[in-house]
Amino acid sequence: MQRLARRLRITVPAREELAAHPMLRRIARRVLAPALWRTHHEAVARGVAIGLFWAFFLPCPQIIVSAAHCVWWRANIPIATGLTLITNPLTTGFWLWAAYLVGSRLIDAPPPVQAAPDAPIWQMLLALGWPALLGMSVFSIVGAVGGYFGVKLGWRARIAWKRRGRRRPATHGDAQAGGQSGA
Repeated sequence: MQRLARRLRITVPAREELAAHPMLRRIARRVLAPALWRTHHEAVARGVAIGLFWAFFLPCPQIIVSAAHCVWWRANIPIATGLTLITNPLTTGFWLWAAYLVGSRLIDAPPPVQAAPDAPIWQMLLALGWPALLGMSVFSIVGAVGGYFGVKLGWRARIAWKRRGRRRPATHGDAQAGGQSGA
């Protein structure tokens, strides 16, 4: 988990870089609000939900749209924009195939019409059609809801684990060792 956080810090631009960007100067005050960059449990949960939703729902400007929704919903921008990278050009084929399988099972669709190998990408997408669109919608909704509640549950479990560690009474051997070392 720490490696993922480190990788996200490297990938996602810093607040200062965004403030200096010429296209963002007019909205920098809103985008650079400290609450949107903190790792507060609610902001992180919202960021995960927004990032996963837009990762599967939109194929292209998902980072921009997720960052805009983070401002609206007061979510963590780096988390949301980082999670949109789940569906990148290298994994798009896999996600479309999986979405087609899910969607075709839900609506009992016939096998897709094969597009020519040298056909443009939009013809391939049309061949996958409604089942893929339905599958990607399912992925985005289930991912957003599952991500939000997964973060909330994980955060509570982490807090409970920390509290349990602090409340753990000293064992008999620890008490004796502590008492002997002081004498």
